[in-house]
Amino acid sequence: MSSESHFVELISSNNSNSAFPFPERDVLSLGIKGYLKLKDQGKLPEGKPLTIIDFSIPSSEKRMWIIDMEDGRIIHHGHVSHGRNSGDLLAKNFSNTNSSYMSSLGFYLTAETYQGKHGYSLRLDGLEKGFNDNARDRAIVIHGADYAREDFIRQTGRLGRSLGCPALPNEIAGDIIDLIKERSLLFIYGKDDNYLNQSQILNA
Repeated sequence: MSSESHFVELISSNNSNSAFPFPERDVLSLGIKGYLKLKDQGKLPEGKPLTIIDFSIPSSEKRMWIIDMEDGRIIHHGHVSHGRNSGDLLAKNFSNTNSSYMSSLGFYLTAETYQGKHGYSLRLDGLEKGFNDNARDRAIVIHGADYAREDFIRQTGRLGRSLGCPALPNEIAGDIIDLIKERSLLFIYGKDDNYLNQSQILNA
């Protein structure tokens, strides 16, 4: 069994995950593939979780998973917003450009926390040239927002949208940031052939 298959099996067979829907197997496999490659390169510290955001799922549904890579346990499954110019209910358009107000795909390392206009926030460093390596310059960060809460879905049928940041419900954002800060891996997936065919991490 390959290392990738081992982790997929570890996650799917962990009994504590029975309460959660799993990420699509293809998306999960891609996230694990990147995780293993970057771990082999010494870029990931031991014991850090893997976060997967699947932007092929509408924002009215939970589409963010945090996975403990030691035992395959799903630690969190919840809502996350996409950028306003990426689409309404579904994120379909992605960009690495300043002021595009779109989300960016690919692998990121979480970095340091800070207090900003959205309160406690987490900086991200994009690892993929041409796809998300402008994340820090664009101030693409993880932060809390009222528009990322389930109440907003009940009112409008979808989450509100950010300026490109993966925004989380305000009441849990701080706990999630503390869980994934300081060099854990984040993978943002979307149905985008250009990214899937050109990513140097996925196609090495």
